[in-house]
Amino acid sequence: MSSNRQEQTVAQSETTRQKPGIQSISYGRLLWINIENPTEVEIEYLAENYPFHKLELDDCLSRIQRPKIDHDEDDNYLFMVFHFPVFHKEARVTTVSQVSVFLGRDYLITLHEGNLKSLTTFFRDCSANKETQDEAMSHSPGLLLYLILDRLVTYCFPILNKIGSNIERVEDDIFDEDARSTVRELSMLWKDVISYQRMIKPQTEVFEWMEKSELPIIKEDADVYFGDLADHNRKIMDSLNEYKEWVAGLNDNVGTLTSFRINQVMRLLTVISVILLPLTLVAGIFGMNIYPLTDNGNPTAITAVLITMVVIVASMLVFFRVKRWI
Repeated sequence: MSSNRQEQTVAQSETTRQKPGIQSISYGRLLWINIENPTEVEIEYLAENYPFHKLELDDCLSRIQRPKIDHDEDDNYLFMVFHFPVFHKEARVTTVSQVSVFLGRDYLITLHEGNLKSLTTFFRDCSANKETQDEAMSHSPGLLLYLILDRLVTYCFPILNKIGSNIERVEDDIFDEDARSTVRELSMLWKDVISYQRMIKPQTEVFEWMEKSELPIIKEDADVYFGDLADHNRKIMDSLNEYKEWVAGLNDNVGTLTSFRINQVMRLLTVISVILLPLTLVAGIFGMNIYPLTDNGNPTAITAVLITMVVIVASMLVFFRVKRWI
């Protein structure tokens, strides 16, 4: 009796070991498998149950893959890698989140880090809401893939608008005296725009390829569905190019304002130095141990020194004013 329990325990632990983190929804002949934070265990499970290439499975664990699309020689499945932005409020930076997709004739497998709220929410809705499940999974894996990507691409626009709002805020603060914080903010915005462009540009090429392809595994009108995604990505790229020029222009303005402020400070210091220079000269001359300055109690010498200094200062201020230096 105890040996049977041990065998059952071993079998249960073996099953748990083979399929942790794997969630699935079955609707008719269509199966959607969703894997958050994939590890070697989930990859081994996919390798044992699906005809995926080893290098493609390795790409699912890598976070430095370029957005791409591959298909096997028999067109039995498609392997795709997509990148989508995730904005971190605490660090105020935009990072990349990778989504790997296997599209078969009767299944769809998504692997991701779990930080894309639109994807996780959509999977939960399909799992819990019968109406959402009927709408998303009653046709084909290709349409389900489009619905997933459409939500992920739509999620890109709020982050894009957030970057635009941050640029507007920096533009309003550009004339403040704290130029150091403005330069830091512009550097962070420049980094956000560049990283956003790096993930969107190759992904647009993937959508454009899917739009023009005629693969039998995608039964929907690819030019309509995936063309719509390509249009959205092109709009994002256009906005990012505008943001890039906007940030570059603000950066030039900050440089100009900083140079102007430095010139103003140098101008004031130069005026003070030039004013003090003749006073130093007069003080040096009258400080010499010569007659009549050594005659103690004679107010004429002290008065002469003060009058001379005032005349020199007034003359130089009038001269600077005529030259429009002050």
